[in-house]
Amino acid sequence: MKVTEKNSTSIVFTGDIAFDKYMDGKWEDEHLISDEILDFLHSADHVVANVEGAVCTFEQDKAATGEAALVHTIDPAAMKVFWRMHADIWNINNNHVMDAGQQGLLDTLANAKSFGAKTIGAGRNLREAAQPLFLEEAGGIGMFAVGYRPRCRAAGPQTGGCLPWTETDLIRQNISDIKKRCRWCVIVCHGGEEFTSLPSPYVRDRYRSFLDMGADLVVCHHPHVPNNYETFPGKAIFYSLGNFIFDTDYQRAQYNTEKAVLLKLNFTEDAFTFEPLGIRIQRDTERVVSGPLPDIFTDVQEEEYEKLSPLAAKMFLEAVKRQHIFLFPEKFADASEADWEANFMDPDRFERFPNECLDFRIIYPLAQKSKEGAWKTSALSRVREYILAQMDPLV
Repeated sequence: MKVTEKNSTSIVFTGDIAFDKYMDGKWEDEHLISDEILDFLHSADHVVANVEGAVCTFEQDKAATGEAALVHTIDPAAMKVFWRMHADIWNINNNHVMDAGQQGLLDTLANAKSFGAKTIGAGRNLREAAQPLFLEEAGGIGMFAVGYRPRCRAAGPQTGGCLPWTETDLIRQNISDIKKRCRWCVIVCHGGEEFTSLPSPYVRDRYRSFLDMGADLVVCHHPHVPNNYETFPGKAIFYSLGNFIFDTDYQRAQYNTEKAVLLKLNFTEDAFTFEPLGIRIQRDTERVVSGPLPDIFTDVQEEEYEKLSPLAAKMFLEAVKRQHIFLFPEKFADASEADWEANFMDPDRFERFPNECLDFRIIYPLAQKSKEGAWKTSALSRVREYILAQMDPLV
C-alpha cells in the first residue's frame, strides 16, 4: 500500500473472484493478470477484492455437475494472486463464503489476518459481520458490506455468517454512525439477479434506499456480468462489476460473463470521481486482460431505465431459461412457454423472496411490457443493442 496524503485517496473495487473449473490452479500463472491491469490496481491506495468463497483447505468434487458444481472455495495458495493485486481489503459477504461451513469462514478470517488484509461483510457473529471498516483518508471513509438472501447466509448473535441486506435498522445505524465520523460512506453489496443487464426494480429501489439513508456510494457484484451505473448529485450506484477471476461452465452458458469492469474511486474531502477499466477473461489462455468497456456500463437515468427495464427483464427471463436447462435438464430441456410461465408465476417458486430476490411475479409481467415497444425510443442505442444481442429469439 502506498503512502497517501490524508486529504485524498483512491480505491479499486473488483468483481467476483474464484478459482474453480477453468481457473483451477491459475494462481501459479504469474501472467494470470496482465501488466496493464496490475498497473491499474497498483495505482490505487487500496484494493477491495470480492473473495467469492471461503479461503480454506476443502476437498471439492471437481467432477460434480448441476447444482453440486456451484460449491466454491479458494485454496489458500491462491492468496499469492491477492498479493500481486495488492488486495488489502477483502469483501467476504457473498453467497459462497459459507460453502465450507462455519469452519471455512473461520479459516477465511484467519487467512486474511495472516495475509494482512482487512475483511468486511462477514464475521463470527452479526455484530462482527456488520462492523464498518474505517479509512482515515479524504476526510474519512467508512465502508461495510451487505448481501442478498437467501444465499448470503446470515450471521446470528452467536453464529458466523454475513450481514443481510434486509437488516434495515442495522444498516441505517451503520450509515448514521459512519457519517458522524467520516465524510464518505461506501456500501459494498453482493446482490441482484445473475446474468441480467439492468437491475430488477426492487433491487434498484433497495440500493437507492441506501443513498436515501445517507450512504454516498454503492458498489455491487454477484450477477457475473457487468451492469449499468446511475449517478445522483454527489452520489452513485454501480450495479455490477461482473467477473474478475471466475470462469465455469455454468457461466459460459450465458452471455458476457467474460466481460467486466474494474472500478477506481478517487476521493478528496470535497468530491469523488471514478475511473473504470474494461477487462475480459481471455478464454484460450484463461488470463485476465484489458478490453473495451462494455456498452452496458453507462449512466442509465430514471427515464431511460423505465424504457429499457422491460426489455432487460425479457432478456433476463431468457438467461434464467438457459440457467434452468443447464442445472435441471431433465425438467426444463423441453419446456413449453406455458410451462415456463407456470414456473415463473408460481407463488411458492423455489427461492422466490418477494420484492427481494428472484421475484418473477414482478419480473415476468414487467417482461411482457416489452411488447409495448417503449425500449425502441430509448436514446441509449448502444445499451439497447447490447441487451437485444442477448435475446434468443430477438424480439
